[in-house]
Parts: sequence; C-alpha cells; structure tokens
Amino acid sequence: FTRDGLEQATRPVVAAHHAARLLAGGVERVVDLGCGIGADAMAFLAAGIDVEAVELDPATAQVAAANLSTVAGPGRGTYAVEVADAETFRPVSREPWAWFADPARRDRTGRVWRLADFSPRWEVLLELLGSGRVAGVKLGPGLPHTDIPAGVEAEWVSHAGTTLEAALWVGGSAVPGARRATVLSDAGPVSLLLTGDLPTVEVGPIRRFVYEPDGAVIRSGAIPLLAEALSGTLVEAKIAYLTSDRFVPSPFARAYEVLERLPYNERRLRDWLRRGDIGTVEIKQRGIDLDPAQLRRRLAPRGSGSATLLITRTPQGATVLVVRRVAVL
Repeated sequence: FTRDGLEQATRPVVAAHHAARLLAGGVERVVDLGCGIGADAMAFLAAGIDVEAVELDPATAQVAAANLSTVAGPGRGTYAVEVADAETFRPVSREPWAWFADPARRDRTGRVWRLADFSPRWEVLLELLGSGRVAGVKLGPGLPHTDIPAGVEAEWVSHAGTTLEAALWVGGSAVPGARRATVLSDAGPVSLLLTGDLPTVEVGPIRRFVYEPDGAVIRSGAIPLLAEALSGTLVEAKIAYLTSDRFVPSPFARAYEVLERLPYNERRLRDWLRRGDIGTVEIKQRGIDLDPAQLRRRLAPRGSGSATLLITRTPQGATVLVVRRVAVL
C-alpha cells in the first residue's frame, strides 16, 4: 500500500458488498476508475468478475497490480491494470462493461467536500451514471439528497457503527429513485429501502426505551421506516432519537432502557453522581450545545460505579436520561 492509498481504501467488507451488488446486477466485467491500491478491484476479482483497473499514478498502479496478483487464480476473474486518466479512459473491448468509480476526495490541502473538486470530475461521474450500463459511484456519507441525480439509487452504508459512504447505483439491481440504508455485519447486509412518500413520525413523550438510529438510517432519511418497525415516536421533531414502550431488537438502532430522568443541571448531575458512587460516565448528546468530554471533566465523577447519560433536547427543554444499553443476543 501507499499511505494515501491506504487512507482512502475501501474496507474489505464494504468492497465485498460492492462486488455483491454488481453480481446481483448480472455484471461479469467492470472498469474500476480510480482504483487506488485496488481494494474494490480485489473484491470484484474474488467474486469472479473480470476487472480493468485504472489508476493515474504509476506507483499506485504498481501497488494495485501487486495486490490483484494475490487474488487471481482458478475460479476468479481476470484483471488488467492501466495507467491512465479516469476521465478519458474507455475500455478497448466492445463487450459490455459495468462502471465503478471511487473519485479522489483529497487534494494537497487534505479532504475536499465539494462535488466540483472530485477527481474524476462530477460531470464525468454523471456521464457514467447516465451511460445506460450498470454503474456504481462511491461518495462520502455527507452527500446531500439534493445532489442525487434523478433515476439513481442512493445507498448509505455503515459498518461497525460508522457510516462510511453514500454509493450511487444505476442498472442491474438498483431501484431507480430509491434511497437505501444498509448495515453490514458478520451476518451479512441488511437494508431499509425508501421508495415513494414516507409517513410522518410523531413526537411523543419519552417512554421505557430510547433508540439511537444507525448513521446510515439517519443520513438516508429512513427514520420513518425504523419508527414504524419499532412502534416508536421521536423525542423531538429534529432529534434522531426514537422512543417506545417495548423493546424490539433491530440492526438499525442501539436500544437503551431508561432507568431515570434528571434535569439538565450540572450541579444536580454532580450530586447525583456522588450519591450513586459513579466514577465512569458515558455521555451521549443530541440537540444540545455541549462537549461531552468537557462536561465529564466539570462533573469530576469519582467512585466505583458507572453510568450512561443521554442528554437530549425535548419539546419541554433539555433533559438527561440515565440509561442502560439493551444487549441483543
């Protein structure tokens, strides 16, 4: 690997998900534009898909070729690595190729956020998505919904509690105009698919359980689907916490049982920690302007016990919930 290549490389479990999506779309050959050190191309090859990997930097292309050589073998796809500009490269073969692109989202100063600063350029990526072939484009998870092209499926992907990307898909198994929240785990991917109009989620009082939706659910806008599955309501209209009277195990949210409710007052919180002999405090917050680490220092907890506090805005003002994580067996 190269340092930049490793920092930008797709996690193997996510690359395998990309490969599975291409296979589900009937893809046998793919051009991987901007392949970097070859993380996605390796997954495509392992899945039996022929790969033509394209990388502008010659040294990085050599790294990609070395990595792909470790995957090639019987039952695997074939591969070639080309040193070329992803914006102008086109495969020589007229056979049907799918497109996959992971545009560079960094420049000399660090990470870039504007679509106009990507390489290949956004206009080139839009051409790929409108080519009439199966295509996938990997982007950052902060992609605004307003920038999603018409007729494209947008998929937000999380793994191990972190939302890693928003990928745009066309053709094959992609659902035009849909948004998808996908959570990857050892048990395989699970998804919530949003099509058409979504129900409005009501705001209600805090009940026995509070759910913290996965980041992919939040960014995709799938909270109404999750609320329906949990029989839940929002704790506040613009706060991504759901609450329900019953516990429903879900891969799309962390569940907490509410043990106690306290006012958001530092002196009261400090007294409560001392009375409970609490020395270890996990603080989670939404809708409140505070730094959990600084608040923890000010509270100066000392003791042998531990507690988890959810500090959230509600229609009645800020509140502190003492909770315990509900384990999913």
